[in-house]
Amino acid sequence: MIDFTLISAVLIGIGVLLFLILVLRIQAFIALLIASIVVGIMSGMDPASIISTIQQGMGSTLGFVATVVGLGAMFGAILEHSGGAEALANYLLAKFGEKNASWALMITGFFIAIPVFFDVAFIILVPLIYSLQRKTKKSLLLYGIPLLAGLAITHSFIPPTPGPVAVADILKADLGWVILFGFIVGIPTAIVCGPLFGKYISKKIFIEAPTLSKTTVKNSNFPPVGLVISIIAIPILLIVSNTLINSPLFAEDTIPIKVKAWLEMIGHPFSALIIANLLAWYLLGIDRRFSEETLLKITTKSMEPAGIIILLTGAGGVFKQVLVNTGTGEMLANYFANEGVSIMLFAFLASATVRILQGSATVAMITAAGITAPLLAVNITDIDKALLVIAIASGASILSHVNDSGFWLVGKYLGLDEKQTFKSWTVMTSLLAVTGFLTVSLLSLFF
Repeated sequence: MIDFTLISAVLIGIGVLLFLILVLRIQAFIALLIASIVVGIMSGMDPASIISTIQQGMGSTLGFVATVVGLGAMFGAILEHSGGAEALANYLLAKFGEKNASWALMITGFFIAIPVFFDVAFIILVPLIYSLQRKTKKSLLLYGIPLLAGLAITHSFIPPTPGPVAVADILKADLGWVILFGFIVGIPTAIVCGPLFGKYISKKIFIEAPTLSKTTVKNSNFPPVGLVISIIAIPILLIVSNTLINSPLFAEDTIPIKVKAWLEMIGHPFSALIIANLLAWYLLGIDRRFSEETLLKITTKSMEPAGIIILLTGAGGVFKQVLVNTGTGEMLANYFANEGVSIMLFAFLASATVRILQGSATVAMITAAGITAPLLAVNITDIDKALLVIAIASGASILSHVNDSGFWLVGKYLGLDEKQTFKSWTVMTSLLAVTGFLTVSLLSLFF
């Protein structure tokens, strides 16, 4: 049975959220908290319950997310400043050759965006695509789109990037499964909206690289590429291994209890990222003659962009908790179950709607996760939750346009006007979202 008072409260709350962000330009963290309070008031919660719900939602969310996002940001900062991202890109370009450079750039973007933020990784690697364009005289989009596709997909689909970490925590999804399915969904999605779309759009729009004097002077003292790949792979393998040893693939008595307990600790995202940070700190820092003071400055500076993501995630947890405590989530879950509506489709559309209206993929993911979490059935599996995370991430990637900072970043660095950016970047993000969601939907039929 639908309670229209609760439905109205949620709709008004979302309306208030969008009004505060779009019209009044209030920071999304405050906007999410205000929207949560509005939903609580409209639903008939008493003032004391609203305050305790804010504390409950914020506290239950941040314990995990703050640690993972903080460790991930420091890890990425060391990799960035050591030249590891460029080392991997140059290696892949040399191995694939000029003819297959678009595939090399897609793979580079796919792996580099795991530890490094999207915009930072793009700015670091953009001189490579400038250089390729000058050599081949082909459109810059032939190389730029595959690189952007790889970066955008990993940034949205694969932890420890902040978006999927936040959504996984709100939905209580296992990070190992999210990483595993993020790779499975990400690979075909990257191929479709990277090299394939890049080849198509580069024939429609010809763009030249900026003059050589405007590019950054390249550093040739890069760390060994094998070392870079190993350091990136270690936390991922540890987290996924932890998930697999706790899955039905291993019988309970296969591994001794004490050994399993230690393996679980080492494979927990906290421990895995601490190990990765220590390895990066020494092997990419101290061993390459970075001073301790420099490494401290690098890692401290990385906390700045992480801070807002952590707070946003906490506010998303508050929004979710309000829906749980008012009973709205349970009511909607029962309604969708009775009507046969797919929760996955609902989550994708919710995420896509918020993304299109207000621009930020992170806000869209967190808001959609907050709305979706209370709708989940008690017996939902870890695999279903992981697929749901990817569905939400797909929706949050759709239709990047003028209200998204990424739209202007890409346009500026690739030398595109607004119309060209719409035809290339905006179409690519929409293709990414649809391909990702269709792949997730297909996987849900088999798992």
